[in-house]
Amino acid sequence: MTELLTAAQMRAIEQAAIDSGEVTGLELMERAGRGVVEAIFEEWPELAEEHHGLTPDLATDWGPTPEPLEAFNAEPRPLRAVVLCGPGNNGGDGFVVARVLKERGWAVEVFLYGNAEKLPPDARVNYERWSGLGGICHPWLSTIYDNDGELRGKLFSADLTIDAVFGTGLSRDLGSVHADVWSAFDLDTGAICRLVAVDVPSGVCSDSGETLGIDCRATGVDEGLFAFQAELTVTFHRAKLGHLIAVGPALCGKVVVKDIGLPRVPAAPGICRAIGEPLAPWLRKSSTGHKFANGHALILTGGFGKTGAARLSARGALRVGAGLVTLGVPPSAQMEMASHITAPMMTRVEGAEGLKAVLEDVRLNALCLGPGMGQERARELVPVALAAKRATVLDADALSAFSDEPEALFAQLHEQCVLTPHGGEFVRLFPDIAAKLNEVPTKGPAYSKVDATREAAKRAGCVVLFKGPDTVIADPKGRCSVNSAHYDRAAPWLATAGSGDVLAGFITGLLARGFAPMQAAETAAWLHVECALEFGPGLIAEDLPKQLPAVFRKLGV
Repeated sequence: MTELLTAAQMRAIEQAAIDSGEVTGLELMERAGRGVVEAIFEEWPELAEEHHGLTPDLATDWGPTPEPLEAFNAEPRPLRAVVLCGPGNNGGDGFVVARVLKERGWAVEVFLYGNAEKLPPDARVNYERWSGLGGICHPWLSTIYDNDGELRGKLFSADLTIDAVFGTGLSRDLGSVHADVWSAFDLDTGAICRLVAVDVPSGVCSDSGETLGIDCRATGVDEGLFAFQAELTVTFHRAKLGHLIAVGPALCGKVVVKDIGLPRVPAAPGICRAIGEPLAPWLRKSSTGHKFANGHALILTGGFGKTGAARLSARGALRVGAGLVTLGVPPSAQMEMASHITAPMMTRVEGAEGLKAVLEDVRLNALCLGPGMGQERARELVPVALAAKRATVLDADALSAFSDEPEALFAQLHEQCVLTPHGGEFVRLFPDIAAKLNEVPTKGPAYSKVDATREAAKRAGCVVLFKGPDTVIADPKGRCSVNSAHYDRAAPWLATAGSGDVLAGFITGLLARGFAPMQAAETAAWLHVECALEFGPGLIAEDLPKQLPAVFRKLGV
């Protein structure tokens, strides 16, 4: 797994390195700026070529170009860059980028939001280095307005635009900043070319992935109207939480992490991690074991016509390696179930007493309740299942059944449980936590999905897997991880009926095999996305378990 940092954690790591004498802040800034240029040339190799002619795809009418940009009208011309610098160290990184590009023969225009005299010391040094090269630092987008404040014309289009306005330390919304850029670059016509964000697109809270000052989810407003929308985001040392959760991924474009020579992140309870490829030995079965050595899962179903979700879970549990899976079926659904299953077994579970009797078999070491179960049946059987103290997954109806008194559920949970709510179920179980998460963030660091999941896990006393393309998993001790289905792992076709039931089955199967709850949830979430990527578009829930053999082969299982 890879560490994901908050802004405060990143500052602490940098400061510790500076205090130790290993590096200076100025050296870190130089490495960061050069890392941005390196990432740009890796992403667009054509920009690294030593030519200065008009590139074919940009041979268009460049529009009005007021002073001091009129020199760009001459042909042939150098490659053009606009660097937008802010009042902090993010702006200092921008000055390094500007200087490195200028040294390579680029025509670079720098605009500073703020007062050069008030820049932090390291940023001030890089401002002076830029000026020493003959570089001009213009007041914030001043050249597009005449003396009466009227718009004289759109700012030129450039080969490259650098957003170094606000980085990870953003603590307020952009206000007029984004409107200025919107007007200057004529964003309605897409005039910004290759927008590269330094650390995080300005307007995005790096801790929460939210845009500050606007509730895009509730209003349906495009979040790009209130934050910069990058094609490439270059960050340093480690990715930040906001790169993987909420609307952050939609605004970051592609995220590249550049090493700037900081020490490895120390293990700490407060560090969240991105879930990576599981180690093959975790998933291999013993060559000398038998089916009971790999666990026996019991998955409870709903009544007649309501068994499909549980059957999906059962397939998932079997495919992920549970030795046996039994479906606990009420009398009304026995005939229906018998006609649909082959590998899973079936047993009659009519009510609380029936479940108690079944659970006398101590070989049943993992339970799953909720998929298609019905809230009335769940309300009756969940307490019996929890009293048995087996590893237990509660999903869907097993969660919604307690929405009127979630504390009654929490009082019965134990540390071997995994709750798997989607957004709606999370609201019903944790209304006050959800209310904080859904508030419009007006300042940073904003309350995040990571914060919410950690708080929920602590309250519930067990692992909580908060589903979504940015699935967050936390345990009561504060351990937390993110399973991101974004960027090269984007799998939008997972948003289909029944995919969550399969995920519940994956977790149950891994619990049956002896995985700890946190490990089972993390591994299942990763496999779930990987199965979707293996199949591709057109996926339906039934397809997910079928992809596991191919995924396992790729892992070397």
